[in-house]
Amino acid sequence: MVRLKDKYMGEVIPAMQQKFNYKNIMEVPKLEKVVINMGVGEATQNPKALDGAVADLTAISGQKPVITRAKKSIAAFKLRAGVPIGVKVTLRGDRMYEFVDKLFNVVLPRVRDFRGVSPKAFDGRGNYTLGLKEQLMFPEIDYDKVDKTRGMDIVFVTTALSDEESKELLTLMGMPFAGK
Repeated sequence: MVRLKDKYMGEVIPAMQQKFNYKNIMEVPKLEKVVINMGVGEATQNPKALDGAVADLTAISGQKPVITRAKKSIAAFKLRAGVPIGVKVTLRGDRMYEFVDKLFNVVLPRVRDFRGVSPKAFDGRGNYTLGLKEQLMFPEIDYDKVDKTRGMDIVFVTTALSDEESKELLTLMGMPFAGK
């Protein structure tokens, strides 16, 4: 099995150099980090709800998540500043490549009625955000031990300067975009 990092070095760099006419190998965009974020709205009333999210995200990423806290107080949501409201993990290096490989080849094909991910979720600076509705698609999650299904956001942060470069990079790495 070819590791994604080796594929990047062997196939992605030459293809990107050829398409975008990069003079130097260091100009080729690369995947910098992957951030996985799980918002846990019910944590405002039930602080124990965070424990399940922490356990799920630890199993999915192989790394202990950080608890995120509210920055502002919002009365309509009964939210005070400093209250824990979610968990996130930032993956870099080998863990990042292993997670991305698992996401592209195992998790996304398990999504019901999957026709590819939207090519419109770029932010204008070469970063891509993908939303998943439930954590049950990951093979590490045991369906019987899940207390509640939670969605998550997965952000791919690249060194690309434009969305076009970033899309090409992710496509070459194996991201199944819709409409191909």
